[in-house]
Amino acid sequence: MASKTATYPVLDNRALNRATLARQLLLRRVPRTELTVAAAVAHLVGLQAQNVKPPYYALAARLADFGPEELSALMESRAVGRLVTMRSTIHTHTADDCMRLRPLVQAARDRELDRFRSGLAGVDLRRLAAVARELVEDEPRTMKELREALVVHWPDAGPFALSVAARCSLPLVQVTPRGVWGRSGQVRLTTAQRWFGRPSEPAHEAGDTVLRYLAAFGPASVKDFQTWSGLTRTRDVFERLRPRLAVFQDERGAELFDLPDAPRPGADVPVPARLLPEYDNLLLSHADRSRVVSAEHKALLWKGNQAYCTFLLDGFLAGIWRLEETGTTATLTLQPFGSPTRAQREELAEEAGRTLARMRPELAPAVRFGAVRDGG
Repeated sequence: MASKTATYPVLDNRALNRATLARQLLLRRVPRTELTVAAAVAHLVGLQAQNVKPPYYALAARLADFGPEELSALMESRAVGRLVTMRSTIHTHTADDCMRLRPLVQAARDRELDRFRSGLAGVDLRRLAAVARELVEDEPRTMKELREALVVHWPDAGPFALSVAARCSLPLVQVTPRGVWGRSGQVRLTTAQRWFGRPSEPAHEAGDTVLRYLAAFGPASVKDFQTWSGLTRTRDVFERLRPRLAVFQDERGAELFDLPDAPRPGADVPVPARLLPEYDNLLLSHADRSRVVSAEHKALLWKGNQAYCTFLLDGFLAGIWRLEETGTTATLTLQPFGSPTRAQREELAEEAGRTLARMRPELAPAVRFGAVRDGG
């Protein structure tokens, strides 16, 4: 382990901002000749997907000429899927990551299950997992259907606790049409093995996952990685990797690790305006989010437990946005937190128009500045 008195080059917030934006494909939209949609999903180690639309808007902010039908095609061909991985939240992952990231975070799912032990008294969790697997592999089930089937076997247990135990014990994928752009459908679940037609696979090595995290989110601290992954006690993994990594520190003295050859652009590199969906990876994957979100703006990201869609100016969180579709018109409302310059407002309006043209081309676009109503 490095000496506590060791000093490393300091990266201030602007330097960290530019480095992270470069890894997140947000300094410029990447042409498809450089990166396919599937490769982008893999590079980003998945996309936050509590709701259906955010992964589509996340890719629209990052890839040139992205159209939602591209990710939908990957969903329907089962090249990507939706399941619970990091932080007990739904992510859109490649099939490979669905199969191998989910086992990596199993310890975190076991800790989550500890909160429901009172409703699982007398339940053999191995048998429950076997029964639940048979049920969802016979036919994809909603959580309600799964609860009702499980309570037949354990009538004295808590129905909700039984369904949580199934979700924590098994890699359950949301089957299509859920997650497909422009289509609707209840959340129905089956196992990753059944959906992708592949046997169980060994988990990703924690060290390999650290390296992928740094490639997409670095430079970062051990706490940053743990916040993103939901894993604990990973300091030893970083220490084993230390000889292969570059080491820095932030303005507060926290130790930051990075891939030696990863991009770290200068703090003065210009950054275009970008519209991001609610729950975007950029905003949720570090313990210290000041590289993107100022202290005064942290509380403005949410209303209750619902996240706003956001936008960046000069690389930092600068406001929220909302899309309303009425009849033949799509109206995108931008609400800055401060007072952007005229040039910044023009840049934002242009970016909003570009987003509408890619995501809702069949509707007449309208962009306005004002208050975002009802939490976005």
